[in-house]
Amino acid sequence: MNALAPYAAFFMRMAVGGVFLSRGLDRIQGGIPYLSLGTLLILIVIAIETVGAVSVLLGIWTRFWATAMAVFMAVTILATKLPHHANFELEALLLAGAVTLMALGDGPLSIGIRFKKAS
Repeated sequence: MNALAPYAAFFMRMAVGGVFLSRGLDRIQGGIPYLSLGTLLILIVIAIETVGAVSVLLGIWTRFWATAMAVFMAVTILATKLPHHANFELEALLLAGAVTLMALGDGPLSIGIRFKKAS
């Protein structure tokens, strides 16, 4: 194995976390509608795109948030992109990145590694 392979998680975290954070901040600037079931779903999406993105960027609970991001991207592709024959390249790349982070975890260049028990 390449000596630099463990550090791949860092670059993947920066790419996926950065894009999700950008999308989440844009969504927040759009405003939050009045309380309804749709609002609850929007708040969940905002949490994934902001809190999840910051956690991924820092390398804290990466696998958990990457799983949430992967599910969100899969639902986005299936529910909003495919039925309308819309382009879903960005969502597919984010899905692939999230699945990769599910496999790689935090990586050695993360804050989360400081909290792991030594084995």
